[in-house]
Amino acid sequence: MLLSLSWLREFTPYEGAAEELGDRLTMLGLELEDILHPYDAISSIVVGYVAECAPHPDSDHLHCCKVDAGQGQLLDIVCGAPNVAAGQKVPVALVGSRLPDGTVIKKAKLRGAPSFGMICSERELGLTEDHSGIMVLPDSAAVGARLVDVLELDREVLDISITPNRADCLSVLGLARETALAFNLPLNVPELPLHLDEEGPESIV
Repeated sequence: MLLSLSWLREFTPYEGAAEELGDRLTMLGLELEDILHPYDAISSIVVGYVAECAPHPDSDHLHCCKVDAGQGQLLDIVCGAPNVAAGQKVPVALVGSRLPDGTVIKKAKLRGAPSFGMICSERELGLTEDHSGIMVLPDSAAVGARLVDVLELDREVLDISITPNRADCLSVLGLARETALAFNLPLNVPELPLHLDEEGPESIV
């Protein structure tokens, strides 16, 4: 069973390391198989703000953008997406970043215009198959912040083997209960209001 630490924390305030939690659960009979880092490939992607966007003078589809990515100066980035525009918050791969497909971002010149990074689509980030244009982020996203933090993506996921006699742990709530007991933490069980049919079963034909 896969256990997201961010989901676990909705039920109990565990703030320790994934390794420590895995060790403790293993001692309780819930064997830790692995610790996954599903979004490591985009951990270096940051939020950028497109301050300027103009058509490339030597292209009918490229745009020359000036982007604030929290580096202390505006970056020149050439972008070919049809939906790029000034005023957007966007995911930016800085020079030296490696994308999920293995592409390493380098300084480049595209038809004579310098480019020091890449504004990414969802497919280039491995999030979806959408490649119709760049990914546009909410206005509330902080410039320079890591994309994985802005989108609240899982940083660590535990792969836990559940034995047949521990069916009570086949849910995040069940594992949260074990975590709370192991670390002497409170358990926040969500209230699920039960709405009874006032007419009763005899009203069902």
